[in-house]
Amino acid sequence: MAHNGEALMVASGLRKVFPGGDRPVLEEVDFSLKSGEIVACLGKSGSGKSTFLRIMAGLIPATGGSMTYKGRAVEGPVNGVGMVFQSFALFPWLTVLGNVELGLEAQRVPPAERRKRALAAIDLIGLDGFESAYPKELSGGMRQRVGFARALVINPEILLLDEPFSALDVLTAESLRGDLIELWQEQRIPTKSILLVSHNIEEAVEIADRIIIFSSNPGRIQVEIPLTTPRPREWGSPEFRRTVDEVYTHLSNVTQKVGKRGQKTEQATIGYHLPEAPVQQLAGLMETLMENRFNGRADLPELAEYQSLDADDLFPLLEALQLLGFAHVAGGDIELTPAGRAYADMDLLERKTIFAEHLLRHVPLAAHIRKVLDERPNHRAPAGRFIAELEDHLDEDDAANVLDTMINWGRHGELFAYDYDTETLSLEDPEG
Repeated sequence: MAHNGEALMVASGLRKVFPGGDRPVLEEVDFSLKSGEIVACLGKSGSGKSTFLRIMAGLIPATGGSMTYKGRAVEGPVNGVGMVFQSFALFPWLTVLGNVELGLEAQRVPPAERRKRALAAIDLIGLDGFESAYPKELSGGMRQRVGFARALVINPEILLLDEPFSALDVLTAESLRGDLIELWQEQRIPTKSILLVSHNIEEAVEIADRIIIFSSNPGRIQVEIPLTTPRPREWGSPEFRRTVDEVYTHLSNVTQKVGKRGQKTEQATIGYHLPEAPVQQLAGLMETLMENRFNGRADLPELAEYQSLDADDLFPLLEALQLLGFAHVAGGDIELTPAGRAYADMDLLERKTIFAEHLLRHVPLAAHIRKVLDERPNHRAPAGRFIAELEDHLDEDDAANVLDTMINWGRHGELFAYDYDTETLSLEDPEG
């Protein structure tokens, strides 16, 4: 479908703070979705991508700035905008036909017209013959087709897709994605524009006309990448792989900038957004990088494919390895530092020692917790005490996630112990 340059949806200075939070999820987001284009939205988990999509759909309000559809402010669910969710979001007590008719019922479409359009949408998406089936009778791919039919039945000008293929197996996702692009290119659906939130970089490169990349804390559009290669795009072609590598480079640069900012400013306090990266996965990734295949350095797309990791899984690990001083990431590559190489070659007890040293050197929260425990006569402190301190810098959920990560890292380094029953950190020897 050709672009005509008409901006259908426009975000200007968009800001979002959730009730009870004091930090914005989104800040100063400027974006326009033009007629005739598919845009893919990437960014690490928690960067506000799905929140942005829900504001566009009118499902949640913005805190500041504006969102318009064809020049009119979005102040609630928008006629002409359809949305497909990751979780299928079907009503189990309704048949396929009943689920697809729901959107039309909300628009007060007469029953006969509703039935006619729902049957046409079911046929279009490849579910003819399953009209009377219930969701429990369908495979995951078929249930997601129902989700697409429900979105398409309202004849949307704009289709918003929130990771619609991520809950499906690879072959099913490929089939459904291909069918959607075929419908789009053959103009068998009235949709003029598509915005896809994804954590699959190859998927984004396959279907998008441009890719936007969000940074985090707060979410902002940091990078925009145009894609000019005609579809269909072959995953193994040199041009495709070059584009994938470019996207990985930009994503790793965004992660690196966030990490550096944290080390220079937020990292001076305990309230740094630690990436949710379990020690076991960090150790496994360093071991993989030391295999002969990589010898301490790897191209990120190759590493992700080798380890079957998508962006949401890989980039928190990269951020953590950089933060702890075990790796450098630049230009779409990762290279272990001498400390990272040493860690991968050590036995378990030696690993604990070097990990503890890096924690205390690079993560102020680790040094703070250890100092508190050292200074207390009984060498014990409730987790709630540190949660309260973290909430001076982070919202409630982020504070809990940061402490969970810190407990996982601190236990591995044997900086402290943690009792989940009493929610207490201590210096106690479990065998003592």
